[in-house]
Amino acid sequence: MSEQRIRAKELDAADVLAALRAEFVLDEGGAGSGGEAVYLDGNSLGALPAAVPGRVEDVVRRQWGELRIRSWTEEGWWTAPERIGDRIAPLVGAAAGQIVVGDSTSVNVFKAVVGAVRLARSADTAAGPARDEIVVDATTFPTDGYIAESAARMTGCTLRPVPPSGIPDALGERTAAVLLNHVDYRTGRLHDLPALTAAVHAAGAYVVWDLCHSAGALPVGLDEHGVDLAVGCTYKYLNGGPGAPAYLYVRAELQDRFDSPLPGWNSHAEPFGMRPEYAPAPGALRGRVGTPDILSMLALEAALDVWDGGVTIEEVRAKSLALTDFFLECVEAYVPGGRVECLTPRAHGKRGSQIALRCPDAGDVMQRLIGRGVVGDFRHPDVLRFGFTPLYVGFADTERAARVLAEVLTETGA
Repeated sequence: MSEQRIRAKELDAADVLAALRAEFVLDEGGAGSGGEAVYLDGNSLGALPAAVPGRVEDVVRRQWGELRIRSWTEEGWWTAPERIGDRIAPLVGAAAGQIVVGDSTSVNVFKAVVGAVRLARSADTAAGPARDEIVVDATTFPTDGYIAESAARMTGCTLRPVPPSGIPDALGERTAAVLLNHVDYRTGRLHDLPALTAAVHAAGAYVVWDLCHSAGALPVGLDEHGVDLAVGCTYKYLNGGPGAPAYLYVRAELQDRFDSPLPGWNSHAEPFGMRPEYAPAPGALRGRVGTPDILSMLALEAALDVWDGGVTIEEVRAKSLALTDFFLECVEAYVPGGRVECLTPRAHGKRGSQIALRCPDAGDVMQRLIGRGVVGDFRHPDVLRFGFTPLYVGFADTERAARVLAEVLTETGA
């Protein structure tokens, strides 16, 4: 038995989060050659929490099937967006009353970016150029870029793509809003949220953070660092299920000035008044739009139960770093030199909860890995991504993934 396999057993035995693995539905039976399946794609779709199927069955059979419309009040359907938002809030460092759940990440990015431009313009009383520029992370997930470009057209702004490292120098008196990713989806690089937020504020602009690859994996500190607006999905490290609703954070001090570009009856101060004139609801509720997507929203609520046993985001972060450190150690021990290149920063302060490796024929390599029960994913043109969800991934999983990767690379000569 290798030194790494021995160490994996020791690390798993000392893991304070190990018991949480039982809260998820995982393929323990094993696929591929000689071992259990290893799921390292939670940065795309989190594993199924074991409590979700029963909860969804109750929602469908009893709440919808028997109570029907009474469930909007008797089962709390109507208040689900803000109630579930308050459950997500501590995972991203926010006080209650600032997060509303609903719509997709893309829709919430649109609301946040346009809202940020409107905030900047409503607050800008100084003489000088109009705030007519939106700065966007040039390495962002494509949809964020598409949305930012559309928001720029709608608001009469110029869109300026800038790498995160160049953001402080790119800001100026024309900057209205800045859209940034907390963790780069390709490389797993963690960007400096406190410093970049401070730089945006120093320029008199408003910042929107995309937390899709950080929420549930590491501390964010939205309130602590004065973030203006943030969005995120819930189907990655929050394990809400495919297409689970996203969320929108609006800092409490800004809520009375937040002007959503998508006002709907659900965000009206009197939603059942059916008035022709729009009057926004107070607080985070003005981030709502239409009727909440109850089935997926309540599946998400059930998924969040795994956080109720006292697990802290700091414990999750500590294990995430230990897992990714150990994976890199195993890759270096098993994979022949020069076969892969690590794109993820080694420094803990610059790493999310994934490891990205560049190698030739990455798409074929990943398919072979999946065939042997090690599930990661591929990003064009040559990146292997491995996401580490500390709630259910262990150190034996991590060692096996690196060992099978070495076997595949040796066999293919990639």
